[in-house]
Amino acid sequence: MIKSITIKNYILIEEITLEFNEGFNVFTGETGAGKSIIIGAIDSALGAKSNRESIKSGKEKALIELTIKLKENFNQKVLVDNGIDIFDNEIIISKEITPTSSRYRINGTMVTLDFIKDIREQLLDIHTQHQSYNYIQPKNHIILLDNFAAKSHKDNVSLFKEKYNHYLELKRKLEEITKVVKENEQQKDFISFQISEIENAGIEDINEDEKLQKELDVLSNAEKLKDLSYSSYWVLYGEDGNIIDTMSNIKSNISKLTGMDESNRQIEEDFINCYETLKELAIQLRNYSESQENDNERMDYINERLSIFDKLKRKYGSSLEEVVNTYNKLSEELNTIENSQEEINKTETEIKNIVEDLEILAKTISKERKELAEVLSNAVTKELEKLELPKSRFQIDIEECNMNERGKDRVEFLITTNVSETLKPLAKTASGGEISRIMLAIKTIFAQADNTNTVIFDEIDTGISGKASQAVADEITNLSKSHQIILITHQPIIAAKALSHFYVKKEQGIETSVKVYNLKGENRIKAMALLCAGEINEESELFAKKLLGV
Repeated sequence: MIKSITIKNYILIEEITLEFNEGFNVFTGETGAGKSIIIGAIDSALGAKSNRESIKSGKEKALIELTIKLKENFNQKVLVDNGIDIFDNEIIISKEITPTSSRYRINGTMVTLDFIKDIREQLLDIHTQHQSYNYIQPKNHIILLDNFAAKSHKDNVSLFKEKYNHYLELKRKLEEITKVVKENEQQKDFISFQISEIENAGIEDINEDEKLQKELDVLSNAEKLKDLSYSSYWVLYGEDGNIIDTMSNIKSNISKLTGMDESNRQIEEDFINCYETLKELAIQLRNYSESQENDNERMDYINERLSIFDKLKRKYGSSLEEVVNTYNKLSEELNTIENSQEEINKTETEIKNIVEDLEILAKTISKERKELAEVLSNAVTKELEKLELPKSRFQIDIEECNMNERGKDRVEFLITTNVSETLKPLAKTASGGEISRIMLAIKTIFAQADNTNTVIFDEIDTGISGKASQAVADEITNLSKSHQIILITHQPIIAAKALSHFYVKKEQGIETSVKVYNLKGENRIKAMALLCAGEINEESELFAKKLLGV
């Protein structure tokens, strides 16, 4: 429900704040006083088009703020998902209008116009002689009908939606697989060639190229390595007066030294270790030198192997590891191509089975809808009789259509208000007075099922009087038990039923401005007297008091 509205610099309004009752709220005032400006402001804050003419003359911008109490069944997740904080189950929707643009916010967070329009259907339904958002639009008729149904029907609709979405997923999957097959079938031979090329290289170690390069470096320098190692050995242990022989003599001297002075034992042990280590190194150098030979055959093999690796790395990756990864990807791709037809057949079978299930469930849902449509059509027709439209006939038309997430039914509300006329879509009903009462009748019947918590009627009394006015007043009062009603009227019988009464007046001073007064006590009696008789006198005040029950 709308708790309050603040309007600043909007058309002829400088600044007003109105607080609404959760039940029946009425606006009265002379014709042209500006009552519809209030409704227009609410409509504008919830996405209706506005322009620079909406800004009060001489002002830079206009501002409209709605404080809305959300119903328990409002889908708050859509707000939370868009970063909007909710406090005490309330939101503040604001619209700032400048000469060049309009900006919307919810609880201070900037939102798009499309987002506002998406949530407005859960908040209110505005009915004027030109528009009625939820009930006029045929797209909502099937939803209204299903919402009114029993739980078993709603469960069937939910199950159908679940299966239908799965069906769409399978169709997308089939399209993707078919597309991949078509594109990749042409690549199959080339992929097979690439796989064979990598396989033929026989890569068993992703570091093989590095190891072979090191081995090649050694083989390429075999002569130098042989000379360097042998010359080192020769100095250590080969030529006369070599280092090992010299050290042997030193070792003998140190041994004698230790024999004469035991304190040199550690020196002797350390020297012997050095001597033995150097002797072993000399032998290793000799063995290494003798092992170095020119192996041209091995060098040719390594060069050929490295050449193969270089070619692969140029084509499939900068390292053998990347080449192997490419091989794995190509193998998976080839496997997908080779198994794709099997996957296509499997998916086509799944689609066939789920379509059969959907067809059966759609028939059940359609049967349930037609039974419910007959009941509701009769109920709305009876409501129309109460509203002094006795020759009217309301019908919920159901025709088969292409399958969608709600089944295979196209649902539309049809109406005729004259015996001689055929049923026509509700959206094409022309008479302002009639459409107001028609919408009221439909709203009353569907009130227990819809998600909207506020209904706004602008000039609902157009073209009616007397008995019809009393019927509309009773119906509005009944509807206000489940919905917040905001209504503009010229009928005292209707206005008297409201819990909150706002009087709109156009005042002429230096500039024209619209003022709104929340009437209480004597002020309301006088306003009702004026509404009844066009003037305030004893008789009109007595009649006003009688209507108000005071």
